[in-house]
Formats: sequence, C-alpha cells, structure tokens
Amino acid sequence: MDFYILKEEIVKSLNLTLGVVEKRQTLPILSNVLIEVDESSLKLTATDLESEISTTSTISNFNSGGKTTAPARKLSDLCRLLPDMAEIHFFLDGDNLKIESGSGKYNLSTLPSDDFPVFEFEDSQGQINISSENLKTIIMKTSFAMGNQDWRHYLNGLFISIDDKNITSVATDAHRLALASSTLNEASMETTDGIVPRKSINEIGKLVGDNSENVLIKISQSSILVEAAGTKFVSKLIEGKFPDYEQVIPTGESSLLVIDRKNFSDSLSRVSVLSSEKYKGVRIITKKNSLNISANNPEKEQGEEVVACEYSGEEIDIAFNVNYLQEILSTIDSETIEINFFGSEKSCLITDPNSENLKYPLKAYQLQPSEDAVRNISLKDNFTIESTNIILIFQSRV
Repeated sequence: MDFYILKEEIVKSLNLTLGVVEKRQTLPILSNVLIEVDESSLKLTATDLESEISTTSTISNFNSGGKTTAPARKLSDLCRLLPDMAEIHFFLDGDNLKIESGSGKYNLSTLPSDDFPVFEFEDSQGQINISSENLKTIIMKTSFAMGNQDWRHYLNGLFISIDDKNITSVATDAHRLALASSTLNEASMETTDGIVPRKSINEIGKLVGDNSENVLIKISQSSILVEAAGTKFVSKLIEGKFPDYEQVIPTGESSLLVIDRKNFSDSLSRVSVLSSEKYKGVRIITKKNSLNISANNPEKEQGEEVVACEYSGEEIDIAFNVNYLQEILSTIDSETIEINFFGSEKSCLITDPNSENLKYPLKAYQLQPSEDAVRNISLKDNFTIESTNIILIFQSRV
C-alpha cells in the first residue's frame, strides 16, 4: 500500500466514520478503521458490530494498492491538524502505517485487515429513493421523541415505514409521539418497515446533513441500508413490534387553539422557571381570545401569563410537561401552531397548519385538587397519581 491524498479528502471521510467507531474498545480492532486502496480511490470502513459505515474518497497519486487497519481517532486527529491543502503520503512498512507530509513523519500501529468484522446485509427486493432534504426533515421532526434507554427496547429508536408512495417516521417515549411523512421520488415496489436504533439514526442524520443528492434506502427483515454521495451506512434493526401509533393519535370532536408559536414558547419559558423541578408541569386554561399559562412549585412560588390566541370550543383546564411541549414547538417552522384539545384529561394533538405531514400527540398531566398530587397520567388500563412522597397505581374499571 502506497498512495497520496489531500488532507481535506481524508479528513472528510474520517469524520463520517468516527461516529461508528467503538469507543469502549471491547475488541481492539473495533477502534480501528479499515483502509482499502485501489488505483483511483480510498475506502474507509468502521463498525461497532451493530452498524457499519464505509465511505470513498479520491486519491491524488497511486503507487500500490492494499488494505490494513489503523487507530481511527489517532489517524483522524493527526490528519486534521496538518496544514490545509497538505498532500499526505501513506505507505505500509511491515506492521506500521507510515504517514508523511511536509517535514513531518509519523508512524501508526496496525492490525490485520482479515480480522476486521464484515457486516452482512440481508438484501431486500424493495428499495426507495428520497431527496436528502426530505429524509433529513422527517428525521429532525421526529427523532427527539425517541425513548432513551427505555426498558421497552422497541421505543429506543425511530420507526420507519415505507409504502408505495410515502415514507413515514414515528418516534415515541410513551409521553409524546412525533409523526412525519414525505412523498417518495418514485413508487416503492413493496411495503416495509423497521425500528432503527437511536445511535444509527444520529449517524444517518449526519450522513444526509449537508448532502444535496438523492438517498437510497433499503430495509430488510433485520437491517437497514442508507447510501448517499459515495457513503454507505448499514445498521441492525431493533427487534420487536412498534406500538400501533395510529391508535395513539387522538381523533373525534375537539376544541381548536390557534396561537403564535414564538409568543407561546416565550411565555412557557418564563413561566416554567417557577415550575416543579421534578415534573416541569405547566397549567393551561383556554379562553375565547386568550390563553392563561401558569406554574408553581413546592416552595409556593408561582408564575402566570396571558397570551393572545384564537380559540373555539369548550373551556379547557389542562397541564403538560413543559419540556415535552417546548421540544415539539421547536420542530415546527410555521409562525402559528394549532392544538386540538379532546378534554382536560386526554392527550392533545399539536399540528403545523402549513403541513398535513406532521402530527404531535402529547399526553396531559391530570390536575389534582391536592397541592401534593403533582401528576396523574393515564396508562391504558391503569392510572397513577404521583406526589412528592408517594406513588399510587389504581386499576381503572369501565
């Protein structure tokens, strides 16, 4: 192996691989990147056994091909710190990878390329093409609602569903749900879906972040493949069945609130300063032309604001976790938002009036007459009442 490459080319490729490189070093070779060179290109591959990324870049001069593995982070740091537009010379000398640029000479240890794990993708008959912008949008609009180390492992990822015309992404942590959909560039040959792990979704987001090209997606029974601009990312899917999210989205007769998104968010930020540190609850009371927002805490401190709005329907007295509410507001681009209320103890539905492809159901905190009772959340056949000192779980009967 003996080749030359510009700093910018290899640094860009290394940056894409670092997110996958194993940090815990359960196996030494997982801290390495696989380096493969032919007459025209350099291919870098990284894996953590759950996912794999490979990216190709153009070399400036070729003497001989070959492959090896080298420590990914050391290689990345070294190349990144070289002068801009520097040409870097790489060549193998026994078990060492030699790196030269300008007056600098560096030496990295290697491990055999034959020991590098190969990720097997079970090929799928169906594949889709979607613009990188649309894929980035549906990920950004929903991924915030994914579970994080939830014992229900199927919540710790993004559910992606593909039918003949659309791709839909859904995430939920059982407190809120986020749904976004986008039209495909061309019809899909088959319907498929899968739950993509949180870490893999983050890497896919980076992959399509600054890319303007179309993205190829394949989903098999156990893995997903995403390919764009010379980079291929493959990940295992989370085993399990994703909840029937359509049953969670509230429907039926409702009261409608239309409000300026920024004004609403700013008021929530100020009032929530005095909410309970543990539950971050804010109370909302709807009026015909105004919205009353209030919060208090165990120290008897209280904040209250009135915000102008348009409202039609019965008066609602309801409470939410302000952090969940604010995360939803931050993903909506429109100047106004719409909130459909279905009762003071039921989930509401937050939507973007300029997009039918975004839906955000949010679970309500049930208000309690007792100051100690902080939260009462419906959980299917059970409901819980939580206070600072006690948690009670009751079975509801119809």
